[in-house]
Amino acid sequence: MRLISCGAADGKLVVYFHGAPGAPEECLLFDQQGQADGLTFVSLDRFAAEPALQGEGYFRALAVEILACAGNARVHFVGFSIGAFVALQTYRHMQGRVDSLNLISAAAPLEAGDFLPGMAGQQVFRLAGKWPLLFRLLSGGQGLLARFAPGVLFNMLFARAQAGDLELRTDGPFRGRTTQQLRQCFVAHVAGYVRDVQAYVMPWSAQLGAIKVKARIWHGAEDNWSPKAMAEYLGTALSGCAHVEIIPGLSHYSCLYQAVESVCAEIRADC
Repeated sequence: MRLISCGAADGKLVVYFHGAPGAPEECLLFDQQGQADGLTFVSLDRFAAEPALQGEGYFRALAVEILACAGNARVHFVGFSIGAFVALQTYRHMQGRVDSLNLISAAAPLEAGDFLPGMAGQQVFRLAGKWPLLFRLLSGGQGLLARFAPGVLFNMLFARAQAGDLELRTDGPFRGRTTQQLRQCFVAHVAGYVRDVQAYVMPWSAQLGAIKVKARIWHGAEDNWSPKAMAEYLGTALSGCAHVEIIPGLSHYSCLYQAVESVCAEIRADC
């Protein structure tokens, strides 16, 4: 499985779980701060994993890849958006080798609250849960847009951007990076994206009680991809949660950008 790495050349290992849609190159956002703090960030190209890997077999395979990368070392997890869900699931197969979970703009279990009405992607999640064939067809259509009209797809996904995400939406470098990641997600590995989303919409709140490791949460107060109620729920559902920070004026991606320095500082303090 392809691996993207950045940050310090030989620092404390931090595994980054990108969003969905998304790509492992998201972790490059942590490069400069990782170098300064002695942290090595790696991110798996998990959408490229064998399509036959589903359910627990998929999360177990991710853990095997991470453990092989870590050798005898312990690791920290950082999960963004639906990547936070994947990080929590993968943690259960990590043989106790994870020292902290750091969740940014985290997506909580849909069955745990009335979250869908406040989510910009609510129709996508409804399709994935109730009409999976239609969801796969929609994702294929997004793949065509990503291939032939990536700017149109970007505009569609960010049509409801608010708060700090409004500024990012008009930022040229952000638009360029995100458009490239959308192309990689929907053109090269749409089946992997579908797998993550369909796994996410299934009930999984009952599994959270088994997660005891130290957890920290950063969330935008005006996030309309993962409403802040999700952060509040996860803060109570994770018994090891030591920190929940709701940041005013930020939404989904803007929270990710804002949280980089704080996340690295917390992990460095743990080392």
